[in-house]
Amino acid sequence: MTRQILVNAFDMNTPTHLVAGTWRHPDSQAWRYKDLRYWTDLAKTLERGLFDGLFIADVLGVYDVYGGTPGAALRGGVQVPVNDPMMLVSGMASVTEHLGFGITASTSFEHPYTFARRMSTLDHLTNGRVGWNIVTSYLDSGARNIGLATQELHKKRYDIADEYLEVLYKLWEGSWEDDAVVRDATRGIYADDTKVHPINHEGEFFKVPGIHLAEPSPQRTPFLFQAGTSDRGKDFAAKHAEAIFAVGPTAEILKAQIADVRARARAVGRDPYDIKVFSGYTVVTAETDREAIAKHDLYRSYVDVEGALALWSGWLGYDLSVHDLDDPLNIVPNNAIQSTVETFGKGDWRVRDLIDRLALGDGGPVAVGSPATVADAIQEWLEETDADGLNLGHVVTPASYEDFADLVVPELQRRGVYRTSYEEGTLRHKLFGRGDRLASTHPGARFRDLAGTGTVPSSLVDDASPIDELVRES
Repeated sequence: MTRQILVNAFDMNTPTHLVAGTWRHPDSQAWRYKDLRYWTDLAKTLERGLFDGLFIADVLGVYDVYGGTPGAALRGGVQVPVNDPMMLVSGMASVTEHLGFGITASTSFEHPYTFARRMSTLDHLTNGRVGWNIVTSYLDSGARNIGLATQELHKKRYDIADEYLEVLYKLWEGSWEDDAVVRDATRGIYADDTKVHPINHEGEFFKVPGIHLAEPSPQRTPFLFQAGTSDRGKDFAAKHAEAIFAVGPTAEILKAQIADVRARARAVGRDPYDIKVFSGYTVVTAETDREAIAKHDLYRSYVDVEGALALWSGWLGYDLSVHDLDDPLNIVPNNAIQSTVETFGKGDWRVRDLIDRLALGDGGPVAVGSPATVADAIQEWLEETDADGLNLGHVVTPASYEDFADLVVPELQRRGVYRTSYEEGTLRHKLFGRGDRLASTHPGARFRDLAGTGTVPSSLVDDASPIDELVRES
């Protein structure tokens, strides 16, 4: 491999993220998710392992599709209780210098004006190490509790998200000019008011007339992750994402997903490799293959079957409690996670497979073995799929990440495919090496010179470029 392997840790502010039942394992500290020291200790472990970042999942709602109630999720601590991910970041940033933070937040449940300020605040406080995982949400329980009858249709959620991003680009990129903050004590002027502009946005879903409340942060627009690989999600990623989180149970499936996203990026005028791909992946390792297999088998004995099926019912948007374990999965497209339905809902899987084959992961592979065995598996997976790195799940936290940092990272470094030190700079610069700001070919860059008009400047419009279709005038 010529590319250096990127790695994000994948966690959630909850006792059970992806592997139901392992919170009961004696090495698990997941129950300490309420304690900031748990998170600061984890951040220091990840920085010791030279991880690119901590990718923090989130849902606003409960997994109540299984059996029509949240009972199984509550009994298993399956992504409920769940706390806000944003409040963790300042504490973790204060004990690290380089680790990035990817925060999941939904375009369906928060107004872009207030969200823009919160993210700018975190970008300031982390010195530019924050990213946003853009999701549109999929749980009806969350929609009901903010006053909607049900979740918006899948396509409409992405239509809303497209305009949501337009509002944010105007606030982050265009509202404040680069030299608006002068801090001139002699004249008594903090900011030059002639260089701070209202965005005058009035669209189909949002009306935002005013200025951004925060002065420009190190990255302005936080680094943009995106986790949807449905057909509509891939269109959205091709426009907006700088990195995607993709999951596939086989290299063939994931390779096709990645190639599709890269082709769509090329079609809208972006470099296909301006989108980094983090593949869902899980590692169980020990000093020897035999020890790692024994550890895997022990972890497997802790799996909560009902809790795992509660998760999968939510992801698939289909109540698996009505089926026996040997029934085939044949789930039609619905309003939940379309990429999951498209991968696992075609009749090629049995319900039992979700437990036997995927219970210790999130739908991606699980590598079990010594550091050399795991390193071989990782390199082969990335070479076959064209992914840039891993979104590394855990079975037991923080032990899974300690094992990776202490055992697998040194092996990958010996092979010359993993960094031996961090580069200075923001999260965006660390991942791309081209500075702090959005690439000039990114649609968000076209809002840098709004100058109070609320429209894309005509000087930036090139009728010959297909990317212009992505940016609507308000």
